[in-house]
Amino acid sequence: MKALKFAVLAGDGIGPEVMEVTLEILEQVLGKAGYAMDAEAAPVGGAAIDQVGKALPEATIRVCEAADAILFGSVGGPKWESLPPAEQPERASLLPLRKHFQLFANIRPGLLYPELVAASPLKTERIPEGIDMVCIRELTGGIYFGQPKERRELPDGDVEALDTMVYKKSEIERIAEVAAQTALVRGKRVCSVDKANVLTTSVLWREVVTAFFKEKYPQIGLSHMYVDNAAMQLARNPNQFDVLLTENMFGDILSDEMGIVCGSLGMLCSASLGLGNNSLGNPFGLYEPAGGTAPDIAGQGIANPCAQILSAAMMLRFSFGLDDLATRIEAAVRETVQSGVRTGDIAFGLEPVNTRAMADAIINRLKSKG
Repeated sequence: MKALKFAVLAGDGIGPEVMEVTLEILEQVLGKAGYAMDAEAAPVGGAAIDQVGKALPEATIRVCEAADAILFGSVGGPKWESLPPAEQPERASLLPLRKHFQLFANIRPGLLYPELVAASPLKTERIPEGIDMVCIRELTGGIYFGQPKERRELPDGDVEALDTMVYKKSEIERIAEVAAQTALVRGKRVCSVDKANVLTTSVLWREVVTAFFKEKYPQIGLSHMYVDNAAMQLARNPNQFDVLLTENMFGDILSDEMGIVCGSLGMLCSASLGLGNNSLGNPFGLYEPAGGTAPDIAGQGIANPCAQILSAAMMLRFSFGLDDLATRIEAAVRETVQSGVRTGDIAFGLEPVNTRAMADAIINRLKSKG
């Protein structure tokens, strides 16, 4: 049997709980298709701090380097919030992973099933058919990684901090390519978000994006929107968007807002793709739920595993080229939710089930398909 080799970084909080059932679902789907799993676990985040004193140990990086993809859980929690900011789990593990593997393209679907419109804070009449959009966020440039980045005391005793927002034309073009390829298999519409009325980097962003789509993808409808307006429009009418294209910081904010209007974070997955290919010739990527560690419910076995499961489906599609198997998992999740089997975050009057029961219902759907 051909083995799919990937690293498993379950992390903290509900991460290990939802990862456990996700691996069972992967084993079910892959086994039926004649594949084996070569999944190697490694500590990350708070769990790694507790074990070896560092959120991203060198041994964990080596495990990831030997793999064709990373299936990531979630990191952080109150236990580690007293650490210096640079040593806290998310900042000391996720950002270094993105930088090390050049994970420049974040793909976050904003999908709300019609059956779950009650989960959204938006009025039902605004989204009667649910929501279906995707945010393409540049992930390794902008203000998060720009240099210089420092804090310093001034001669007069005052203190200032400095972050640098910087983008190169090549960085903008490569994320525009991801947005274009995404739009081609969807509605062929891209809205590029910037702040070109204020920021010099945004002026360049808009110029490069405009020229790129005009030359290479004239069949795609391109529009532009300032980030403050985009934030308002997401809350007003999210379905006016098909593909959102954003720089790093704007995408961080807007994709989280998108997650809220789409209801429970327990349903939202994401992929972060790198510059290089894996040993199979497919994009190397890190796949993770859009939500966090949910420390308030960790250890209770009631977390919604769907975001982690759907992230695993994205891994099969992008890093292993198994689109048919990814589609099978996505369909099983959707059908399970439609049938009324739901965890507490999406129950809405129905009797909620726990993590184990939710996963078992999805597995049974997959088995019933033959």
